[in-house]
This record gives sequence, structure tokens and C-alpha cells, in this order.
Amino acid sequence: MTGLPGRIAWNLRHRWRRVFALCVVGAGVAAPLLTGVWWWLPLVWFFGLVIVLPVFHVLTKPVPEDDADDRADATGDPALDALRERYARGDIDEQEFERKLDRLLETEDAETVTDPSGDVADRVRESVRREVDRIRE
Repeated sequence: MTGLPGRIAWNLRHRWRRVFALCVVGAGVAAPLLTGVWWWLPLVWFFGLVIVLPVFHVLTKPVPEDDADDRADATGDPALDALRERYARGDIDEQEFERKLDRLLETEDAETVTDPSGDVADRVRESVRREVDRIRE
């Protein structure tokens, strides 16, 4: 689907609120001209823009998932996430956090030794250092 039909389909899919509002405004202007009753204009605009549009918006809004794996602060490593949570709650102090973090890095280094390029270990170290700096702030 290219050209004009593709553009129309994309606009209806992604900008349906604007298209709906434009249709409501047009219907509000056309209603008094077609019926001869002047109060159709504010009636159509009120129901279309103040009642129907917000209801449609709420009904079509995607529902966020409350999955712990999809959190923005999740690193993808459950051990590191658990360690960060314990440090944030105050269960462990900074020295114990760093000691456990070093131990975690050593085990991850041992797992990445099989990678001949060696850049995986550097990326893990860098991401953990960034996490530690972020937690300390």
C-alpha cells in the first residue's frame, strides 16, 4: 500500500483523534445548514468533542503491563536487580554492596571467558559501573 491510500490508512491508524475531531467540526457546521436548526452546531460539537472523543481515546489507549521484567530500571540480570533493591531498601551498606557487586562481576567474567572477542565482559563491567553510579546518586 503506497501513495495516497497508504497515507490515508496511516493517518487513520495513527492520527484518528485529529480525523475524528475534524469530522465532528464538519458535522457540527453542516448540521444547522441541513436541518435549519441553529442549536445543532453546539450540540454536535459538545457531544462529539467533549463526550465521545475522550471516551474513544480511553477505550483505544493501550494498557501498560505491570511486569517486573519490563521496568525501566531493570537491568535484565536478576541477581544485579536483587542486589540493587537490597541496597536501595537499606538492607546492606555500601561496602557490602560493592563486595557483592565485585563477586557478581567475577562470576560474570568467568561466564564470558568463552567469548573470544572479550568485549562482552567489558560491556558487562561498564553497565554495572553505570548502575552503581546511578544508585549512588
